[in-house]
Amino acid sequence: MHRFAAALRVAAIAVLGIGVGTGALAGCGSAASRPHPASTTSPSAAPGSYVNPVWTSDFPDPSVLPVGRTFHAYGTQGGGKNVQTLTSTDLVHWRPGPDALPDVGSWASAGNTWAPEVIAVGGRYVLFYVARANAAGKQCIGRAIASSPAGPFRDASSGPLVCQAALGGSIDPNPFRAPDGSLYLYWKNDGNCCGRPVHLWGQRLSADGARLVGRPVALMTNDQAWQGNLVEAPEMVAHGRGFVLFYSANDYASPLYGIGYANCRAPLGPCTDRSTKSIIASNLVAAGPGHCFPLVRPGGRAYLLYHAWPPAAVGSSSPGRQLWLEPLTWRGDVPVVHPSQATPQPTPKL
Repeated sequence: MHRFAAALRVAAIAVLGIGVGTGALAGCGSAASRPHPASTTSPSAAPGSYVNPVWTSDFPDPSVLPVGRTFHAYGTQGGGKNVQTLTSTDLVHWRPGPDALPDVGSWASAGNTWAPEVIAVGGRYVLFYVARANAAGKQCIGRAIASSPAGPFRDASSGPLVCQAALGGSIDPNPFRAPDGSLYLYWKNDGNCCGRPVHLWGQRLSADGARLVGRPVALMTNDQAWQGNLVEAPEMVAHGRGFVLFYSANDYASPLYGIGYANCRAPLGPCTDRSTKSIIASNLVAAGPGHCFPLVRPGGRAYLLYHAWPPAAVGSSSPGRQLWLEPLTWRGDVPVVHPSQATPQPTPKL
């Protein structure tokens, strides 16, 4: 762990009074998770309401794909799976599913499979994921295809799709379809793994999601104190006449981890960082909220899914990072989230 992040982590723990678990901590970017006990959904609440977290076992770096009436969630490796999966019809009650990616691409090694996201393209489903690239010796982004959102996905590529080896590698892919139908991919260069600068990047994707088009554009970097050594986990959404780029920052394995946002004029910027602190702060029931996924439903209703540690088990492998769900509203171009903590709130209207 970098000295700056470690020092801030100790300070935050002292201020918040949050305990730290004894589980092992990964050094850079998103963390691989260890096998964990059988997973459970959230505690029961009164009819028409729910209580966070909506999944109480380890499910880091969540993303969600709606297909019909079913929501398919994908998460960083765990429980012996490269890509964990959950399904739900209400975003509150979840069922565990199979490993969406039984085998990583031939260019990669299993054991460090992070931050998967899926997009539907032309009757197929495209999974973007992070794995250890054998040639580069860094975390890089691959692409796999399936005919079903549940998989199994297969990566037939001979190499990664994105691999900025000279910049520390590439992680946290986010595929995005703009209102005009064009596709883009966002990611982070993993510079904090090896003392290099960190940026969030964007680049046009081909219409079939198979290849990158044009040149990558650096959209923002960690230039504010609260962000610590990094920004990561970019998530682009269209809002109003512009775009909003959500991101996470600071040490993922501490209460300092949080969620920020930038306003962008177009899918490839320019983007202006608007956050001077996390839009969701660590609290008495959720520490280090981050790696969010904004889910916008038809009609404009929006929800924010993210992971967070139990405060007494920050950095632990069990229960690990749990899945949280909050309504996302807007004040102009400013995203607003009111953390429910552990109090009941209305079930989403989907």
